[in-house]
Amino acid sequence: MIEEIRIGSLGVIASSTLELGPGLTVITGETGAGKTMIVTALGLLLGGRADTGAVRTGARTARVEGVVTVTDSPGLAAAVEEAGGVVEDDRVVLARNVSAEGRSRAFVGGATVPVATLSDVAQPLVAVHGQSDQHRLLQTRAQRDALDRFGGPKLAKAAAAWTALHDRLEVTEAALVDVVATARERAREADLLRFGLTEVERVSPEPGEDESLAAEESRLGFADTLRAAAETAREALSSEQEAPDALATTAAARTALDGVRDHDREAGELADRLAEVTYLLSDVAADVASYATRIDTDPARLATVSERRAALTALTRKYGDTIDEVLAWARESSLRLLDLDSTDERIVQLKAEREQLRRDLAAAGAELSTVRQKAATKLSTQVSDELTLLAMPHAQLTVSLTQTEAERSEGRRAPLEVGKRWLRYAAHGIDDVELLLAANTGSEPRPLGKGASGGELSRVMLAIEVSLAGTSPVPTFVFDEVDAGVGGAAAVEVGRRLAQLARTAQVLVVTHLPQVAAYADRHVVVEKSSDGSVTSSGLTVLDDEARERELSRMLAGQTDSDTALAHARELLEVAQAGRAD
Repeated sequence: MIEEIRIGSLGVIASSTLELGPGLTVITGETGAGKTMIVTALGLLLGGRADTGAVRTGARTARVEGVVTVTDSPGLAAAVEEAGGVVEDDRVVLARNVSAEGRSRAFVGGATVPVATLSDVAQPLVAVHGQSDQHRLLQTRAQRDALDRFGGPKLAKAAAAWTALHDRLEVTEAALVDVVATARERAREADLLRFGLTEVERVSPEPGEDESLAAEESRLGFADTLRAAAETAREALSSEQEAPDALATTAAARTALDGVRDHDREAGELADRLAEVTYLLSDVAADVASYATRIDTDPARLATVSERRAALTALTRKYGDTIDEVLAWARESSLRLLDLDSTDERIVQLKAEREQLRRDLAAAGAELSTVRQKAATKLSTQVSDELTLLAMPHAQLTVSLTQTEAERSEGRRAPLEVGKRWLRYAAHGIDDVELLLAANTGSEPRPLGKGASGGELSRVMLAIEVSLAGTSPVPTFVFDEVDAGVGGAAAVEVGRRLAQLARTAQVLVVTHLPQVAAYADRHVVVEKSSDGSVTSSGLTVLDDEARERELSRMLAGQTDSDTALAHARELLEVAQAGRAD
């Protein structure tokens, strides 16, 4: 909901602030006072085209600001944050500057943004109906969405069922296209995997085998060197040639210290430690001797190990840096091969699934179309009845549902067989929804934007919005001269219908009819003043007494006529009673 509009240097408005609230707000004033500047200001906030001619004479820049609450627009806060703006206390400020030179700047929550971004953020908030505006409900998609909302839970359920099946069909068809298109590549991949797995299976490596064989090959290749080193070490530890060795030297040292043990405790401790060294050297000497006897030169085994290592190396060059990685590749490739080898079965499965989904989707489309048609008939009658009360007694609005037939074909997004017809379909169903208007008896129904004049179209929009009241996601409606060409009892009905719409939405109306203004929750007058050289206008919210005077002016052109004032009070009483119904 819009809480406040601030206008500066726009047309005849030098500087003014319009405080708004829920319900129905009417804006009145003398011809030329600048009432339409309110609608112009809103158009700028919605990202509309900037007209430098609207900048007030003598001013460098026109500026419009709107304070909007986000509580009744769940997606607004997210859109503001995405644009880089800030929401404070559940409110956001939208602004637009237009310079006299033609430059335009837009702001969302304090952040400078492109005008297109301002439009994306603000457009869902306001629906403007005026003779020169692009109307939301003139768009085919908006007409279909409006009908679906009007249809209530039953239509929503049918639409949800269609959407779920449609999405599943899209996924299935995409998968089928992918499998068929890549069948040749999948076959080539399968052959390569099969060849690699055969190589691995033929070698049949064991985990860690490459490392253990590398160690064995090194030991066999240097057997003589290893044996010589072991013999030298054994001789140094325990000589068989009665040469000095480590055991004899250590034993001599131990004997020397052991002989003086009685004279010094520390010497005894050192002797004990040397005894431990002697035992250790004896064990090591035995182990070295055993190691030397186990080293054999085996050329046949060396050749076998080298040949096996070569086979393993051939695998690690292709399938992994180590044998463990090769085995992991083999496990993954086996699973992938199972998938690739089932391509034909997968194609058959996807085709069967697609055909079943198409049958289910055709049934869901028929059900959705039936429910839509019932809602369309009801909406057509309801809007036509509203038009009769709005001084268009011969007008008939028809919500038309049509389907597009096509030749039977195969492949993705091929037509559906619904009944005995092949019909094109889209994400929204098999129906094309369009609002048609026959403005007069005997005239052919025409698309909404072509079947009525500007004034008639505004009333048609009002009739539609009243019929859709409570289902529209737009929190604010603006009607500019919706009562053009209307008077008398029909004008009262226009006011009553606007008040009815205002029960569920914020409604702003620019009007020249007192019958409409009498139904307002808030009455704003645009007053023009002049100092002889410059004309300016301001916005004033009227109290009860001032409101009676403004209605009397609208009725009789006079503010001090007792008869006009009495008529104004009578209008207000009738409107008050009508709003209570």
